[in-house]
Amino acid sequence: MAVGWCQVAVFGMLATGKGVSMVVFADRSDAGKRLAEKLLKYKGEHLLVLGIPRGGVIVAAEVAKALKAPLDVVIARKIGAPFNSELAVGAVAPDGSVLYDEKMLSYFGIDKGVFENQIAAEVAEIERRLRLYRGEKEGFNCADKVVILVDDGIATGFTVQAALRFLRKQQPKRLVLAVPVIPRDTAARLNEVVDELVALLIPDVFYAVGQFYRDFRQTTDQEVIAVLTHNNQRNDSE
Repeated sequence: MAVGWCQVAVFGMLATGKGVSMVVFADRSDAGKRLAEKLLKYKGEHLLVLGIPRGGVIVAAEVAKALKAPLDVVIARKIGAPFNSELAVGAVAPDGSVLYDEKMLSYFGIDKGVFENQIAAEVAEIERRLRLYRGEKEGFNCADKVVILVDDGIATGFTVQAALRFLRKQQPKRLVLAVPVIPRDTAARLNEVVDELVALLIPDVFYAVGQFYRDFRQTTDQEVIAVLTHNNQRNDSE
């Protein structure tokens, strides 16, 4: 489905197997501005920019501003293994659909039935967060739009893949995934489920998203609400 991805070194050399040459974004806003430059070809299209809370919304806000596009959020939640909640074995989308890591389930001999309560709880948490971020505003409509999904960086990409599957069901005109940094193996996998993957950095050596940022402090719910409100007000005035 995808035709390729855009790879651009921002501040320095890409990480290599012999050591890590750090390529550093100042912060999420800086990454978003640089990412927006690679997406200007979509300006003027029937657009929707979606950020993944929390940090991805800050990056997405800069993209939406540059493209003069509406901004919203999409949330997918990790499903943790019964014996270790930090070990992701699946992800649930806002509509309750679940993407499982079949190899992981098979390896540990886990039956999907054990996740029924966890899935219900995660869907409820998605709905709570959407109400918190949007207030009374209705959710997005992707049909026949160029939809650009933005995060501040991707590691394994499992929850992002669940979100992409959810968005594809809504029949967008084009589905684009845009991120400042993503490891090469994850990029290859996600490139197969989008129409375009735009990444500023695709390093061979990857430990964590935060290693590529000078300032990677945690984004708050209040910051997410503020940037969504500001974007809505800007679009209403234009």
